[in-house]
Amino acid sequence: MIEEAILDADRKGIKVLSLGLRNQGEELNIYGGLYVSRHPKLKVKIVDGSSLVVAVVLNSIPKGTTQVLLRGKLTKVAYALAFSLCQKGVQVATLHEDDYVRLKKSFKCSETNLTFSKSNTQTTWLVGDGLSEEEQQKAPKGTLFIPYTQFPPKKYRKDCFYHSTPAMLAPSSVENIHSCEDWLARRVMSAWRIAGIVHSLEGWSDHECGHTMNNIDKVWHSTLQHGFQPLKVQVKELSHY
Repeated sequence: MIEEAILDADRKGIKVLSLGLRNQGEELNIYGGLYVSRHPKLKVKIVDGSSLVVAVVLNSIPKGTTQVLLRGKLTKVAYALAFSLCQKGVQVATLHEDDYVRLKKSFKCSETNLTFSKSNTQTTWLVGDGLSEEEQQKAPKGTLFIPYTQFPPKKYRKDCFYHSTPAMLAPSSVENIHSCEDWLARRVMSAWRIAGIVHSLEGWSDHECGHTMNNIDKVWHSTLQHGFQPLKVQVKELSHY
């Protein structure tokens, strides 16, 4: 059905099609890249939103953070987050050795900021699918959980903070909007959906799907210029993270 919808959009002259939250994934369709490889003459641009998702997560991390824990299923977004943070000088730790090996292998150069940690001292956790209750219970009191997933993790800790899934506040010029997903606040839109809107407004001519991504900084600044605003976590004294 996803492929049929893409081909139908192409026939109708639609310029950009963003993949929904349940319509993309490595196993499902190689983050939409499967359809581009099957139909190389597609005029409609397929957008999975990964670059904006990474940008939103990066800008949700409290300023001054020197180390984070990456835990959850390793996706296209997770790899990009780890690489971007390491390049910025932030230490990225993993709890599982196989995750560390896979991340290390994905980097084209030797990266000293990626570590395999047997402790849970980090108070900023970037979390994906597969984060268990047991793992959450091991986090220090006051830990900030920032999901990079499409759906929010279950909250097991009352003494920790949970950021929303990657999302932004819609521009004030956008009318008649309630909430994009039922777990998001009013006028808040998922980054995956916003990415398609910005891609269309900017007139970008490339697909963003498969294992390719747009420039993260470029996408972030373009999104801000179109009036979308970052979300803020309503907690006190975040400065110590």
